[in-house]
Amino acid sequence: MAEERIKQTSGVPKGLLQLLVLKLLADKALAGAEIVEEIEDETSGFWKPSPGSIYPLLAKLHDKGYTNESRIEDNGMKRYILTDEGKTFFEKQVKFGQKFLKKLEYLSPIFIGGFQTNINHENLNIVGESAKKLVKIFINTRTTIKNNLTKQDAEKVAKILNDCTKQLEKITEESKMNNLPYIL
Repeated sequence: MAEERIKQTSGVPKGLLQLLVLKLLADKALAGAEIVEEIEDETSGFWKPSPGSIYPLLAKLHDKGYTNESRIEDNGMKRYILTDEGKTFFEKQVKFGQKFLKKLEYLSPIFIGGFQTNINHENLNIVGESAKKLVKIFINTRTTIKNNLTKQDAEKVAKILNDCTKQLEKITEESKMNNLPYIL
């Protein structure tokens, strides 16, 4: 049970659920269960918000005038869509989200080093600078992918990332086999 709870919420920054719900409702009217499914799909099953998170958030957004509700006649399900005021609020939240992504760039060395002790800080700094560059370009590439990257270019990006991952895994495994402290 505790493991399931960790799967649902672990690593999810406060406010991210609201931002994702606003983003989804900016595109189309959705019911709470549909929002949960969309988020679970977008995160490849790693995060499935609970109804206890979604429905109070939808009520709060509605009370603030950010959404309109409509009932679907055949099953009585409520769907929500952003109002003009909700769209303005969402745009402000997007600007905040962009600031958050910028912070990730500078936090990437911490992610690399983790919570290990006895880290070779000189090596960590070398890797950390490259990690900052990678996070920055990944964020920029992600924006491009969402907006106008061709399928061919998306496949090229995927190949580069897969090749990089394999090389990093190899280095990590070699470090483990040689009983060397590793930072990846």
